[in-house]
Amino acid sequence: MSGTLSNVKVSRDESAWEIDIKAEIPSAALAKYREETLKDLQKSAKLDGFRPGHAPKERLVEVYGESAILKMAAEHALQHELPELLATEKVMIVESPRVTMETPEAGKAVVFSARAALVPEVKLPNYKKIAASHNAKKEEVTVSDKEHTEAMAHLRRERARIDKIEAGTDQQKAHEESRAMKDEELPALDDAFVQSLGYESAEKFAEALKGNIKSEKEMRVRETRRAAILDELVKESDIKYPAALREYELDDMEARIKDDITRAGMTWEGYLTEAKKTAEEVRASWKDAADKRAKVRLILAEIARKENIEPDPKALDSELEHAKKHYKDADQAALRSHIAHIMRNEAAIKFLESLN
Repeated sequence: MSGTLSNVKVSRDESAWEIDIKAEIPSAALAKYREETLKDLQKSAKLDGFRPGHAPKERLVEVYGESAILKMAAEHALQHELPELLATEKVMIVESPRVTMETPEAGKAVVFSARAALVPEVKLPNYKKIAASHNAKKEEVTVSDKEHTEAMAHLRRERARIDKIEAGTDQQKAHEESRAMKDEELPALDDAFVQSLGYESAEKFAEALKGNIKSEKEMRVRETRRAAILDELVKESDIKYPAALREYELDDMEARIKDDITRAGMTWEGYLTEAKKTAEEVRASWKDAADKRAKVRLILAEIARKENIEPDPKALDSELEHAKKHYKDADQAALRSHIAHIMRNEAAIKFLESLN
């Protein structure tokens, strides 16, 4: 049985990126599905005085009630008819339709509505050209004498703070006193001290510090370039996606900040009180950031698909084993899929960074 729905109206909610269906199950179709429902109940029902599969339909109606059977019949109809309607309309969805319907009555058509999130639509710009243009902007990273001197002074001040604490000074007082010390009063980072840190000499330590400063600056340059590439891709891409994806990002953002707050010894309620906002207002303020995060995920996933980018199987297995130790109760298939998604997106970013 197929194609029996009537008064069908299909539209798209562009803002929510969902399909909206309004239609009716004709009375004749409902009657046919009622018969199918009764046959299915006959096979599975266990009623006193009857062998499995042999209970008369009249007895089933007495036990279950006509209204319950009609409801099951209507649900049965939708399970068969909606997929075919979506196929006819060439609609791809990412979740089961959310259905609301009137109470079925014998001899009457059943009016119903259904909504479902559509598969995201991602139209990419020339991502290779965009990435290459940003990668071409080379920035030479150097460490000035001033930066090196300031870093050394910071470490000397930190050593002074630690020395004071070890001498019995209160932590807060040690911090204040070390901050107030003049440069010439700060302890030297001599050979004896740096050797306790695992370095051969003060000179070697100074060289290593300079290298660390350079590495950190190179990392910031790389992060800035990566952000510029993704910002332009978001701006130039044409992306439509269901609102549920943005809610997923908002949920993730909320979970992360709650975790950070807990680690800092605070509560979510305390954070809201200090911010003078409700939870809804905080989430609303994150809307643009969540939208960008959702689009970046979709862009990277589409690039990975086009470029056949997949995470290295051995690296994936290794990451999965590591994750299992921290998330022992997690569904293994879901955990693997989540890690693969993260690794695939990271590989897509590195692919963009390699273009020139």
